[in-house]
Amino acid sequence: MKTSEQWSSKIGFILSAAGSAIGVGAIWKLPYVTGISGGGAFFLLFILFSLFIGFPLLLAEFVIGRSTQKEAVSAYRTLAPNTNWHWIGKLGVFTCFLLLSFYSVIGGWIVIYFAKGLFGGIISEGADYASVFNDTIGNPMLVIGAQFVFLAFTVLVVAKGIQNGIEKVSKILMPALFILFFVLIIRSLTLDNAMEGVKFFLAPDFASITSQSILYAMGQAFFSLSVGVSVMVTYSSYLSKKESLIQPAISIVSMNLFIALLAGLAIFPAVFSLGLEPAEGPGLLFVVLPAVFDQIIFGEAFLLGFLALFLFATLTSAFSMLEIIVASLVKGKEEKRTKYAYIIGVLIFAVGVPSALSYSVFDNIIIFSKNIFDSADYLVSNILMPLGVFLISIFVPLKIKKSKLREEVLQHSSLGATAFNIWFFIMRYIIPLVIFIVFLDITGILDKIIAIF
Repeated sequence: MKTSEQWSSKIGFILSAAGSAIGVGAIWKLPYVTGISGGGAFFLLFILFSLFIGFPLLLAEFVIGRSTQKEAVSAYRTLAPNTNWHWIGKLGVFTCFLLLSFYSVIGGWIVIYFAKGLFGGIISEGADYASVFNDTIGNPMLVIGAQFVFLAFTVLVVAKGIQNGIEKVSKILMPALFILFFVLIIRSLTLDNAMEGVKFFLAPDFASITSQSILYAMGQAFFSLSVGVSVMVTYSSYLSKKESLIQPAISIVSMNLFIALLAGLAIFPAVFSLGLEPAEGPGLLFVVLPAVFDQIIFGEAFLLGFLALFLFATLTSAFSMLEIIVASLVKGKEEKRTKYAYIIGVLIFAVGVPSALSYSVFDNIIIFSKNIFDSADYLVSNILMPLGVFLISIFVPLKIKKSKLREEVLQHSSLGATAFNIWFFIMRYIIPLVIFIVFLDITGILDKIIAIF
């Protein structure tokens, strides 16, 4: 069944899709993953993966969604009827479910910090912000309660639908995030020893690249662009057939890379200036931000504003994850939206509780040398998302006629056949090969193959 809702404008679609892509991926995760993966070399890999794999794949998901005007599972069924290819959509739904279960934990952390900021309870003279963060996430009732609040708001917005929910809030607050980021960067770059942080972030040290960092860079590119889980299939199904697909794809990738650059320039100069550890891990942002705003006049007010916008950016990503799950159940029957949004929200909350308790009562549960939270993150970012990308890169050239792809990609675009042929070649040959090689490297099989020769 055709979707009954559409974006009211192209800019609404771009800002909503960019909100899905940017969110925690660029602002929270990129700095800390860069910190534990060697700095500039990792960031360069992330850019390359975003441009040469993320962008083509984003465009491919747009084609699937806009051409069928259906949510992910139904879209694959329409393009490949009486086959098992619709399991790509189901894999995306499952991945988003698991992703939102631990993503909502991070959202809860932001809710806690925002609430503390309202009452002036974060910044204080001589405070050890690392200890403050550890004490916060180590409080089981607090983190579970905050996770619930975050998910409840996510459910309320998604239940309202596309135009009245997701698009409306995205148009209002996304631009404000960029403005406040510039304020943070200006202060961060004027701190003592700030240039050491800039060098760490932007000067590649290729000796630091490992097979693990390559996998992380690839996973981060997919995570940041929300590709490989068919979120963008569902989002683009609400896009009018009169709109170009290439321009929104370029805008979203550009905005994502730009905000990633801003995040690095805001965080790493401050990390080195304040003598913090770049490999701090998931808590890096929550330790650095208060320390930076501590150095600014009216820092508490600025921190509160940033936390509000950071919370919004996190919510926009959460909206997209919940939307693909709800849309797969609603299947165009919008009268069912509210019921399914609430049911799925409750289930995600329940599954996410162990991740929320990973730093307190469940901190002794280790899975492959990682706690529950980190294990869920690793499974989604470095296994399920690349698997989804691999399957989509096979599906698009194999199951959609080349003439149909050309029509969808070039519609309302000034680009010609050459650009399309390059995109098609990358989708058909480069993306599957790159992901396959990276997985061979991670499993150690590639080393054995090389040794034979």
